Amino acid sequence: MRILISNDDGIEAPGIALAAEAAAKLSDDVWVVAPDAKRTAAGPSLTIARPLTMRRLGERRFSCSGTPGDCVVTSMAWLFRDGKKPDLVVAGINDGRNVGEDLAYSGTLGIAREATFWGIPAIGFSRVKKANVRSGDAEWLSRFIGRLWQTRNDWALEGHWLSVNLPSDLPAPIAQPKIGRDKIARKADVVKEEGDVIELVVPRGREHATTTGDENSLIDEGFVTMNRLNWFGETPLGGGFMEGLRAAAK
Repeated sequence: MRILISNDDGIEAPGIALAAEAAAKLSDDVWVVAPDAKRTAAGPSLTIARPLTMRRLGERRFSCSGTPGDCVVTSMAWLFRDGKKPDLVVAGINDGRNVGEDLAYSGTLGIAREATFWGIPAIGFSRVKKANVRSGDAEWLSRFIGRLWQTRNDWALEGHWLSVNLPSDLPAPIAQPKIGRDKIARKADVVKEEGDVIELVVPRGREHATTTGDENSLIDEGFVTMNRLNWFGETPLGGGFMEGLRAAAK
């Protein structure tokens, strides 16, 4: 099994090292392609028609000057262009939970989403900050990924991927949460103002709002939370609405 690992925290982040260690217990064909620096909240963005720099750091290990999504694209379009594509993409482990609107903003989940465009099963892993990382975590994570791989026909439908949040301590029970509402970017700080030019900074952090059964509440209770996400799935607009719209367009 060929596994591709990437993240949005950068090639040297501890989380991606843990993910690679876990993957190496499942396969001897593990590749790591990650941004050369932190690319938090890059979402699914790509670099098009501008140069990207790939740097070989070791056997099957590369850094990329672009976004997390670029790491997947360059892997598929260049690194594996003449060979076997990955069987599984693992994103993360992100330094911090990905909940609520992070499902759209997260570079970690942007990696998983991009992988589904190439028809590859993908899992995005995130973990609470300042987690209690212990020596057995890689072994537990390896078994967990292995189980997800074995059951991929149950979740890896076209255009779908998994978002997994890990609590501070592993092993842990697993739950499927409601997607909560935990707003980030609630304010903008004025750094400098000169006439009509205003320089702003949107600070890091979120409110950590929670309701019973959402991601934050279950993660804080010590659960591994898991949701299956997808990038498509149109919703019918309804016959009456469409009839009225068609009539108005005549």
